[in-house]
Amino acid sequence: MSKQKILIVEDDDVLSGVIIDNLAQAGFSTVRAKDGEEGLFMSLEEKPDLILLDILLPKMDGLTVLKKLREDEWGKNVKVMMLTNLGDAENISKAIKQGSFDYILKSGWKIEDIVEKVKERLTRDI
Repeated sequence: MSKQKILIVEDDDVLSGVIIDNLAQAGFSTVRAKDGEEGLFMSLEEKPDLILLDILLPKMDGLTVLKKLREDEWGKNVKVMMLTNLGDAENISKAIKQGSFDYILKSGWKIEDIVEKVKERLTRDI
């Protein structure tokens, strides 16, 4: 059985590295995009099992990436978890309305918790 693939769309190199290392240790295959445009392209090209998507990104913000993903036949059903420091009600509401399955505040979670949330999300049928 092949490993489940996670796409991390995050412009912070240190945070991305830690998330990638922890997901790899948990048995996942990972790919990374450093900005929104690359994230959208890689999502449609790689077709990951789950996308961890930051909101504040260069070139295209995460909410726009999510909106464009949901316009694609494959992308309308991909599991997306927003991973951000923006905890205001407006951004949370936008993300949920556009089909984000989870909204994780970076500052409120440990990396191990994020890995567990990914595992939980991938075992749940949507």
